[in-house]
Amino acid sequence: MPRGGGTPALSKEEEDRQHEGTSFDAEVALHALSLRGRKLTVSIAIVAGTGFTLFGYDQGVMSALLTAGQFEKVFPQVVVDSSHPNHATLQSFVVAIYEIGCLVGALSNLWVGDRLGRRRTIVLGGCIMIIGAILQTTSYSYAQLVVARIVTGVGNGLNTSTVPSYHAELSSAAKRGALILVEGSLITFGVMISYWIDFALFWANGSSAQWRVPIALQIVLALVMVFGIGFLPESPRWLVRQNRNAEALAVISALENKSPDNAEVQRTYHAIREAVAIEDFGTSSGHGDKHAPPKIKRSPLRRLFVGGRSQNFRRASLGVINQCFQQITGINLITYYATILFQRLGLSDVTSRLIAAANGTEYFLASLIAIFIIDRVGRRKLMLFGAVGQCITMILLAVLGSVRGAGAQVVSSVLLFVFNSFFAIGWLGMTWLYPAEIVGLEIRAPANALSTASNWIFNFMVVMVTGPSFNDISWGTYIVFAALNALIIPVVYLFFPETAGRSLEDMDVVFALAYNEGVSPVQVSLRKDIPLAGSPEADRILGIDELDRKVDTPGQM
Repeated sequence: MPRGGGTPALSKEEEDRQHEGTSFDAEVALHALSLRGRKLTVSIAIVAGTGFTLFGYDQGVMSALLTAGQFEKVFPQVVVDSSHPNHATLQSFVVAIYEIGCLVGALSNLWVGDRLGRRRTIVLGGCIMIIGAILQTTSYSYAQLVVARIVTGVGNGLNTSTVPSYHAELSSAAKRGALILVEGSLITFGVMISYWIDFALFWANGSSAQWRVPIALQIVLALVMVFGIGFLPESPRWLVRQNRNAEALAVISALENKSPDNAEVQRTYHAIREAVAIEDFGTSSGHGDKHAPPKIKRSPLRRLFVGGRSQNFRRASLGVINQCFQQITGINLITYYATILFQRLGLSDVTSRLIAAANGTEYFLASLIAIFIIDRVGRRKLMLFGAVGQCITMILLAVLGSVRGAGAQVVSSVLLFVFNSFFAIGWLGMTWLYPAEIVGLEIRAPANALSTASNWIFNFMVVMVTGPSFNDISWGTYIVFAALNALIIPVVYLFFPETAGRSLEDMDVVFALAYNEGVSPVQVSLRKDIPLAGSPEADRILGIDELDRKVDTPGQM
């Protein structure tokens, strides 16, 4: 103690700690972002949304091209008539092979997702899509078109397995549902644009521009996404896993538009660090230094099969099943074959294309409804609503398909619009939101790669069998999809927990508490007394040793 009662001298340990805190603060300031708050949130939504607009455009663009005169001239293998009944399979194949490329891209994210990070993976996917689009646009043979669609699919698979996680990890719990459902709406926006562009260029029947221009336009969207992502931050969750803690705190501060030492910013930052520590080491990473970089422990794929408090296997399975359910609803028999379906109802080439474009427009408008109700109504209710409506619509389509007459054709056309509406509200954006929310940080990249792969596997199945199925059993195809939609209802009700209003780390607490109490996570997810991630109560549920909670020691910032 110095004479005169002055300030006590700091110990060597305290001096080191104070110096470290000052150094860390300086590093956070160094990584401060110019975009903050609402501007940053909107920018992320626009770039992420561009990726999904591109996804929707790719899905819809082939619908009208399959029966376009210039397309049939270059690729006679897609012409289905009485003299070439086997062409139904070739027609389905050139459409469905795209999903195989998407599957390869999604599965590759198992290895590249956490290595490259979210942003660089999206850039890689966008660049591959541009190459694929160029190859498609310049195709002069069926084989080249098939290969080009596989390449484009690989890029899209990378993007669709990364963008939802990226956006979810940069969104607050209160707005996450609405923000990611905007992406779902932008899928339908892309579908709508592709239908109208196809319709506009239908009149260019003397030039191959009739089909080459619609395919080439996807390059524009890919370029916007690739360049736009360069102005956005990396996911703070991924940054923490790479021990880039100052950058992570700077990103969280910018997202919430608050100073780095704000209590809410600190709680979010600590919750993420603890989630990483628990997943890698089974305990908190404190031990005296809340910013100290522990040795990185890469998450092996076998962690997907872990149970216990983390419930990794259950959570990854829910994501995979959720994506599977989206496809077996039968939506893509409409999205990919809208023009052909309306032609099968007896409409002319021009009228079928016009109504298909109107169908895509209504699809987009219906998808906007979910954005405004998703965080109030919740995920489960919307999924159940969509499945019930889709099941009833498919039954009615089957009944009317067995009846001949102009009246039945008109009503069937209307029901295709109705089906799209139920799907847009209940399932369109849901399967890009829910898998990203339901899994923990440790397995988020590989789990979302698998769930997206599930989407593409069943997408391929539906698109591949639709042509031959309508040729063989006609309206019986609708009965198959009615049964599949009926199956979805009890599974969602019994096994899918609610995620609305909870942070990504809060879901770790939900599953851990369900495991501790031996009850269903569905029951726990509907309770209102679940402590927030990062709180002492949540840490006890997660099994974090109180002695390790050094991250909350005062004066270490």
